[in-house]
Amino acid sequence: MPISRMNHAVLYVRDAERTAAFYTDVLGFTRLDMGGLKGAAFMRAPGSTNDHDLGLFTIGAEVGDSTAGRTTVGLYHLAWEVDTLDELERLGQALSERGALVGASDHGTTKALYAHDPDGLEFELSWLVPAALIDDAALAAKSSVRPLDITKEKERYGATTRGGVGVSVPA
Repeated sequence: MPISRMNHAVLYVRDAERTAAFYTDVLGFTRLDMGGLKGAAFMRAPGSTNDHDLGLFTIGAEVGDSTAGRTTVGLYHLAWEVDTLDELERLGQALSERGALVGASDHGTTKALYAHDPDGLEFELSWLVPAALIDDAALAAKSSVRPLDITKEKERYGATTRGGVGVSVPA
């Protein structure tokens, strides 16, 4: 049987309460009661039906920053999909207000924002072009990364058009 999707991610953070507050306040995650495990927080993303999408475990304020990708191997980032370009823009504004937004890229068939959580761990929020709307220009742009012009993308695809799921594949 093939793997069909990722169910959840678990992160070691300096302070699970602080990080849980960030994911709740900025991205709308819900804090779950998972039996009161001390120093841990379990979160569900808006619209998710998973038991939990994110587990956070406190390891203390004195620990160093992640060096993954710079001097050690490790995870680069997690990515979550959003339903519409309006939602991507709204979350981009919220992340920017918190000083957490670090990038916005157009990958042709994917429109993405990149941000850091309170411990500097990177995550991505993305809107996928629905398969029925993928054209030659979107496919050609897939081989390069350009700055995201969300206003232009909303004009092209519609602000409230529901994005594709997983990887959008042209019909």
